[in-house]
Formats: sequence, structure tokens, C-alpha cells
Amino acid sequence: MGKIGFPISNVEEYELSEIPGKHPSLVEPQTLILGVLFGVLGIIIGLELLTRVGITANTSIIGAIIAIAISRIPLTVLGSFRSLPRQNLLQTVISGATFGGANAIFLPMGILWLMGKPELVPAMMLGAILGLVIDATILYNVFDSRVYPAKGTWPPGIATAECIIAGDKGGKRAKLLGIGGIVGAAGRFMGIPMDIFGVCWIGNIWALTMFGIGLLVRGYSPVLFGVDINKIYLPHGVMIGAGVIAMVQIIYLIARREKEKTEVVDYTTTSKQFAKAIGTGFISFIGASVILAAAAGVYTQMSFPMLIGFILFAGVGALISELIVGISAMHAGWFPSFATALIFLIIGMLIGFPGVALALLVGFTVCTGPAFADMAYDLKVGWILRGSGKYPEFEKQGRRQQYYAELLGFAAAAVVIILFYKNYFKGGLFPPVDRVYVSTILAGTSPEVGKYLLIWAVPGAIIQLIGGTGRQIGILFATGLLIQNPAAGWTALLALAIRAVLVNKYGKSLESPMYVLAGGFIAGSALCSFGSAALKLK
Repeated sequence: MGKIGFPISNVEEYELSEIPGKHPSLVEPQTLILGVLFGVLGIIIGLELLTRVGITANTSIIGAIIAIAISRIPLTVLGSFRSLPRQNLLQTVISGATFGGANAIFLPMGILWLMGKPELVPAMMLGAILGLVIDATILYNVFDSRVYPAKGTWPPGIATAECIIAGDKGGKRAKLLGIGGIVGAAGRFMGIPMDIFGVCWIGNIWALTMFGIGLLVRGYSPVLFGVDINKIYLPHGVMIGAGVIAMVQIIYLIARREKEKTEVVDYTTTSKQFAKAIGTGFISFIGASVILAAAAGVYTQMSFPMLIGFILFAGVGALISELIVGISAMHAGWFPSFATALIFLIIGMLIGFPGVALALLVGFTVCTGPAFADMAYDLKVGWILRGSGKYPEFEKQGRRQQYYAELLGFAAAAVVIILFYKNYFKGGLFPPVDRVYVSTILAGTSPEVGKYLLIWAVPGAIIQLIGGTGRQIGILFATGLLIQNPAAGWTALLALAIRAVLVNKYGKSLESPMYVLAGGFIAGSALCSFGSAALKLK
């Protein structure tokens, strides 16, 4: 546990065989060529699964496995990929292309098409790409800070790192990971969310307990309360209240550190740098929303005061959405980006923005968050492979190259989307959540919705306050409430109970093998999910 209560992963550190020199560069010819191919593969997987199955797979682990396989091909030109930093760059590219391209570029475009405004799709794409790049840049500049520490859990990152390390070292670690992978895949095949089981053996116990309780409350609310809490906007209100308090807590942490003029040396990003990154990011979001509004011509539908309000609200929504998504991703490995965007859409409807402006608003909001969380997972992988912060200069070099790799994934995804988005849309292939957003806009809202949001924001704020700055129990409770998956709730609480019993009986010496097994559970579950989704495509 960190000094302010954030989750600190106890994964066994990867020992580098020698003191590292210069980090491999993304623009090395062989790495760049394979990176482009990985990016194209990633966006194809992302588009097919998101439109035909409704999910996006964890291609980070898939990319790691492909990179390991390539490194074993007995060709001199591919021998350099036995380097774990190069494998890390490739899995970063494919992961960025899948999540950034499918969730952050393609998904917002579908909203405008379904609204009957195909002529505005290019403007939405421009706004989404700007939001996506700003999103990734903010994460790059705030990673390994007090708010988003590299030692934080980031569970999918640990799972991917364990896969790469096992492929490199073998031995007992590889056997444990393999056992965990088999169990994870078998459990997922039987309908058990083993990724959640694995996360609960890694993450913050308090936060994950509230996450599990939230999942159960949402799943059984008709039985417990006689009403689906989603219909009275309880999850949305709780997230609003918890989110407001979380933002205040973040500001308090920054202000306190600046006042004390001290900084924990474990973090490579100081509070001052964090504040600068957030401020610059917010200004960038405002600028992007101005460009989006101008490109889409929404200024013709609103008065000048409402236009200014739209631009400010879009910038605020994008920033808050990504910060909340980042907190959830760090603690639980799940992030409610679609639901968070829906919250800002509902608030925008209550304000009274016109329909097209609302479609642009929700598209711009939803494009921030997925890349923020996904890139953090990839940076966590790199941080472990680079020696868990033991070599600060090497770590900074690697982090910079991963940022470039993420941008390469975005670029490859954008090109593929430009070439083929019309084929998907004309074929009726849209991300399912697009239809939810459009139907919400068309249905309209009422003052009663605002009343519900205000009422439920109060307990959300109280829960977040009780948990303090580190546990983030309000955010995680709201995350669970926003997801309809009671089986995941039972799995989470069972895994946490088993974890508590084992650690209590055998002590902390058991934590390291448990982390490796947990990485296997997550990896096996991810691969099984990908395989099942691929079979559905067939």
C-alpha cells in the first residue's frame, strides 16, 4: 500500500541481466515495419469484434504472444526481437490500435451516422483523433505520479508482463503462469469471469470489494428493491457524486504537496508536472472542442452563450471522463468509459444542447478514457520489463518510445478506418453502444432525471469521502453499479475471500506466486474470450 493508500503491486521484480544502455527505438526498420503490421492487425481485430460481437479483446496479451513467437523464428533479421523492450513496443502498437482505433475513433463516428448526419462523420473523426492523441499525451505525462503511480496495480499490465517474462525465462514462473492460463481459459469457457478473479488477487482489496458489491447491487436490484436501479439513474448519480469528490481529492493532493514542497522520490512525475500536464491537457481539450464545433457547424444551431457553454462542457467532460476511467482501470482493470460518457450525455440533455451537438458531445467524451487506461496498462508492462524503476533514465527512454508506439497504432487504425468505415456503416455494422446513445438522445429527458442524479450523487460523494484519497471506493462502487454482470460480483468477492484466507494462513511469502497465477488467470481468460469471439465471427 502506498503512502496515500493507492494500490501498490507486489509483482516479483524482473531482474535485467545487465545494466541497460540505450532503449531500442521504434523507428528501427524491422521494428517499424512489424509495428505497422501489428497496428493494422490490431484495428482489424478491434473493428470486427466491436461491431459483430460488441466487445474489444485484450490484444496487448495477444500482441505479446505474437511478438514472442516472432522472436523464436530462426531468421537473423528477427533475432533482435528476443529483446523484451522490442516485444513491449510491438504489443503497445497493437493494443493502441485496437482500443484507440475501435473505441476512440470508430465508435464516435457511428453515432453521427445513426443520427442521420453522415456528412458530419469526418468532423467527428477529426474531433475523436484529436481527443485520442490528447488523451494519450496526458497519460504519458502523468504516469508514475502520486495519482497514477507506476507501482499501482494496473492488472492487465501485470498479466501481459508475466506472459513476456515467462516466454523469456521459463522455469517455475512459466509453469505457474501456464497453470493459471489453463485455469483462466477453462473458467472463462464455463462462463466464470476469470479475469476478475485474477484482478482480485492483485488489486486493492477495499476498492475491489466495493466494485464486487456494486456489481451485485446492480444485478439483483429488481429483487432487492423492486426496481431496476438503472431506471432511476442511481448508478449515474453515484458516479457523479463520487467523481466530483475524486476530482477534489486529486486537487487536494497536488496542492498539499506543492505547499509542503516535498515529493516522494519513488515517482518520476512530480505533483507540479502532474498539475501542468492536466492544465495543458484541459486547454488542449477546449481547443479540440472548438475545432470540432467549427468543423461540424454546430455554432449555427446555438446562441453564442450556449456555444461557449458547449465548448467548455465538452472539454470538462473529456478531462473528467478520462481521469475517472483511469482510476477505475488502475484499481480494477475494468473501466466504465461508455457509461461515463452516457452520464455526460444525460447532463448535456438537461442543459438543453440540440441533438447534433449532443451526438458530438458524447462522441468526444467517449473517445477519452479507453486509450488513457490501455496505454497505462502498456506502460505498466514496460515499467516491469525495464526493471521496475531501478534505472530511471532507461525507464524514461522506454516510456517515450512506447508513447511513439501508441501513436503509430493510432495512425495505422485511422488509415484503416478512413478506408473502410463506410463499408461497415452501410452494412449496418455499428458498435452496440452507439444505438444506446442515439436512442437516449432521441428519447429526450425530463427534470425528474436531474432530480434523481442530484439525490444519488449525495451517497456517492459520502462513500468516496469515507474511502479517502487512496481507496477510491466510491468510484469503484459506482463502476460496479454501472455494469450489469452479477456473476462478476460473486467471482470478485469469492476471489477476495480466498486471497484473504491464503495470505492470512501462509503470509506474504505466498503473494509472489499468487501474482503469477493471477496473471495467468487474466491471460487465459483474455485468450479464451478472443477465441470465442473469433468463432462467433466465423
